[in-house]
Parts: sequence; C-alpha cells; structure tokens
Amino acid sequence: MITSAQMKAARALLGMDQKKLAQACGLSVPTIQRMEASQGNVRGNVESLVRVIDALEAAGAILISEGMVSDTGGRGVRLKF
Repeated sequence: MITSAQMKAARALLGMDQKKLAQACGLSVPTIQRMEASQGNVRGNVESLVRVIDALEAAGAILISEGMVSDTGGRGVRLKF
C-alpha cells in the first residue's frame, strides 16, 4: 500500500508532475489527481495502484512501507540513485 503523501513526495523527488506520472503509468491525469486526493492510503483499483508504484520505482523512487527497515520507522520515500 502507498499513501497519498508518499505518492506526492516520490513525484517531487523525481521532478515529475502529475502529467508525466500519468504518461509513465498509462493512466489519466484525473486518475492521478483522485489518487493523490485520498486521505491516508491511496484509494483506487489495484491495477492502477500497481501501475503507479511500478512507474515511480522504475523512475528511481524507493517506497518505504510500514514495517520495512528504516532508521526512523514509519513510511517514506527515498531515491535509488
């Protein structure tokens, strides 16, 4: 699962606007906007969510989910390179 804050943070770290993310994952800009407007975990169909996560990871983001090893705990985002 990914939170809307992680999604926005990943885009920011990658220098990606909503249009570029939509193109990278084959979704519409309004779909990206709806996902980012979610409170807490991103809501949407699973296939769309997987496409977004795959596009962000392919662009170089590492999405840190709850329970993953992290110095400070909690969720987050960092760059691979």
